[in-house]
Amino acid sequence: MHWSNLKKKSVIALMVLSTLIIGTGVTWAQVKNPELEALKQVVEELRRRDAEKERKLAELQHQIEAMRSQLPAAEKPATPESALEKAVQEMEPQTPAAAPTDLLSRQVGGSSFRLIDVSLDALFAAGSSTEREASIQRLEGGDHDPRKRGFTVQQAELSFTGAVDPYLTGETHIVYLIDPVVGNTRVELEEAFLTTQALPYGLQLKGGHFFTEFGQINPQHPHQWDWLDQPVINTRLFGPDGLRQAGVRLGWLTPLPWYSQLHVGVQNANGEIAASFLSNEEFFKERSIGGRPFVQRDVRHLTDLLYLLRWENSWNLSDTVTTKLGLSGLFGPNATGADGHTRIYGTDLKLTWRPANSSRGWPLFLWQSEAMGRDYVADRFTDGVVTLPRKTLRDWGFYTQALYGFTYGWAAGLRYEYATGSGASVGVFNGREGDPFRDDRHRVSPLLAWHPSEFSRLRLQYNYDRADHLEHQDAHSVWLGVEFLYGAHPAHKY
Repeated sequence: MHWSNLKKKSVIALMVLSTLIIGTGVTWAQVKNPELEALKQVVEELRRRDAEKERKLAELQHQIEAMRSQLPAAEKPATPESALEKAVQEMEPQTPAAAPTDLLSRQVGGSSFRLIDVSLDALFAAGSSTEREASIQRLEGGDHDPRKRGFTVQQAELSFTGAVDPYLTGETHIVYLIDPVVGNTRVELEEAFLTTQALPYGLQLKGGHFFTEFGQINPQHPHQWDWLDQPVINTRLFGPDGLRQAGVRLGWLTPLPWYSQLHVGVQNANGEIAASFLSNEEFFKERSIGGRPFVQRDVRHLTDLLYLLRWENSWNLSDTVTTKLGLSGLFGPNATGADGHTRIYGTDLKLTWRPANSSRGWPLFLWQSEAMGRDYVADRFTDGVVTLPRKTLRDWGFYTQALYGFTYGWAAGLRYEYATGSGASVGVFNGREGDPFRDDRHRVSPLLAWHPSEFSRLRLQYNYDRADHLEHQDAHSVWLGVEFLYGAHPAHKY
């Protein structure tokens, strides 16, 4: 009985359990689908968020690249790719430079020509003399010499130089002066000329307004002088500003085994910058040659022009010593009458020593000398009151100077000069002894120079003058000169 009851109860329990299991399974199945839907929604939301992040990252990357492209090249961060590209470019053959954007340059063929180099060189002097100022004007007869107790503006030279094209180069030099007596400012066209670069057979043509290439000093600008003033004989023969005029000059580099060049030139002969030739009336009022009156003379023939002949040679005596020898001659009319004419002749020698182990050009030794003379054939003159015979006035002289650069920037030198002549000066001079530009004269000038750099220079110079026209025959003067240069100044001819 118990077994039967127990069996019945087991069967009933199994039936109940099955019913519960079936009921539970139905219920779980009904609950499972919403969860899946929820999970799907979560997944979709995550995917959407990831897509949004990707989009924002892409926008940020785009903005970064845009900002990098606006940075200067030097500020761009180097990457391995850019470094490799740069290395390859450096190994490749260099291509010709692009056309310069400099307004002062021009591309001609494969060359770039700098059209203008501009510079300014200024010379000032200060000092005193035992002579009074009126006498200093005659002792220091050059317009660029120290000519006054106190301060003198010797000059401010503004220079423009450059290549015009593959065939021509040009130079222009404009000088500003202040008259030391009256204080007026003067502006002078010192030089403006073209020089050829492409003639055959060693020929070179120069045309324009330029210094006559006679000797060493005359073709030079004042800032090229080693001493503060121009030599006495140069002042006497070429005037206060040196001899320069409009004209042409042909040079020929001869085929000789050493440097040898011939110059033949023709220039105008009038104006105060042609003092020994036709000159002008104003110049004669200030310092007529030999006291002769001025006679106006027009240019009618080729013989009324000024002619130059120069032969210069240079040799290297050793690896450290170079010498240069020149011979010069000038021929032209003068302002004393229809048959008045002038001949000037001279020779010059320059020796330069620079050791092989020099530093920036120092130490150095320079020795330079010139000797020159003038035959001034004055025509017969008469105006009904004054009668002067035809007369040849001869003047000659020389200077010799040595400069030793004993250490960098410092140099000491000594110059000696002598000038004399023959044939009496007339008129106000009453004899050659009273003519400050024709009397017998000696000058000794020691010099100490200091170059703080290539662009500045200070010079201390003492002059001892002994001249017949001076009241006490001798004079003592001390001058301190200051020079500065800025800009691109061309190298001058050696």
